[in-house]
Amino acid sequence: MTIWEKGSITKKEVLRFTVGRDHEYDQQLLWADLAGTTAHAMMLEKVGLLAPSESKDLIAYLRALYRECIEGRLIIGKEHEDVHSFIEATLSGKLGEAGQRIHAGRSRNDQVLLALRLFMRKEIGEMIRNIDSLFGMLMQKSESHRDHFMPGYTHMQAAMPSSFGLWFSAFAESLTDDLRALHYSYEMVNQNPLGSGAGYGSSFPVDRELTTRLLGFHGMNVNSIYAQMTRGKAEKALAAAMSSVAATLSRLSGDVCLFSGENFQFFRIPEEITTGSSIMPHKQNPDLAEMIRAHCNLIQHLPCELNALTINLPTGYHRDLQLTKERLLPAISSLKQCLAMTALLVSHIQVSTRIGEDDRYRKIFSVEEINRRVIEGTPFREAYRQVAEDIRAGEFSPAPPLKHTHTGSTGNPGFQEIRGKFHDIYSRIPLREAEEAISKLMNPNS
Repeated sequence: MTIWEKGSITKKEVLRFTVGRDHEYDQQLLWADLAGTTAHAMMLEKVGLLAPSESKDLIAYLRALYRECIEGRLIIGKEHEDVHSFIEATLSGKLGEAGQRIHAGRSRNDQVLLALRLFMRKEIGEMIRNIDSLFGMLMQKSESHRDHFMPGYTHMQAAMPSSFGLWFSAFAESLTDDLRALHYSYEMVNQNPLGSGAGYGSSFPVDRELTTRLLGFHGMNVNSIYAQMTRGKAEKALAAAMSSVAATLSRLSGDVCLFSGENFQFFRIPEEITTGSSIMPHKQNPDLAEMIRAHCNLIQHLPCELNALTINLPTGYHRDLQLTKERLLPAISSLKQCLAMTALLVSHIQVSTRIGEDDRYRKIFSVEEINRRVIEGTPFREAYRQVAEDIRAGEFSPAPPLKHTHTGSTGNPGFQEIRGKFHDIYSRIPLREAEEAISKLMNPNS
């Protein structure tokens, strides 16, 4: 029986099609819906819609179910339409009328919105901590290889001298902007939609400020209609941030695939994180980097999928939005795994420190020679012409390279500034406050 049963019978094939895989994906939302229902029960008691004894029993049972969920012992069965019907049926089966009262003052619309917000907030927090770990690893590698020569490329042609320190820290700084995008999405989901009902509020005297505090939200979606309009919008904001992270990881892993090959040999990937060939015994394939690249390329398509799904929906709830879960939740899991695997890859990368001795890279010091002549008084365009003629005649012999001094160059890579930018953004994301609120709500004696 569905929680919206009214006596009529809906064809089973219609139910199967519309429910889809909700019970599978909703398993990931179960802890969040239990937490949201606990806050809702506290609010119902405060406004007089639950007796204190009913509220006490409901909250105690919800907390017990929460512990079972966290321990992996609470499973949504296929007989339930979704996580919301599962919780209501479980509460009603155990506590009778008290369980039947729990839905007063809310709709499945704001209930799923709330569960998704709590879930996304937690998942963004985990991504941010994974990024923090990867950032630290990249900066450590940057400092270790600050002065180790690495050719810089344009158009896939050796172009100018660079360093491994700059290469590693480039991806660290890229993560800084990715963190900025995640911070924005965190702020968007860190608003309470509970109490907006089906999009038009409630005639019950619900206390939205109380549930906002109990669940550790920074604020609420004030307008009831807009609260429902955020379904899909919040997911797209998170998808855009995830796409930004994925682009960074994809490019890093792609570089590793290229530069670890025999034609470059800038990096060495130890055998324990490579795979082999079934017929070529000498092969050590960078499958780890290739799979990171593949997964991240798919994640970069996520905003397009969500936009296509929601682009022409009128105001109000539509069942189309159910499919956002089927796109977003697997992508979140994939990106978190990619972050962990990228950290593993970076930690094992071994850098070649003798590339500068290779005569193939002699010409990339041409700009250094031009600059040296300019410093000595030759106009830039004349110096450019002179060096070009030397190269064409096979007579170019670079002098010792000039020391780069500007911020962001090989001689002054700006590691401190990059760290400062990252930690400034990180410090403004209230991860601990949200986690402590949920812990206090569901584990008050811990």
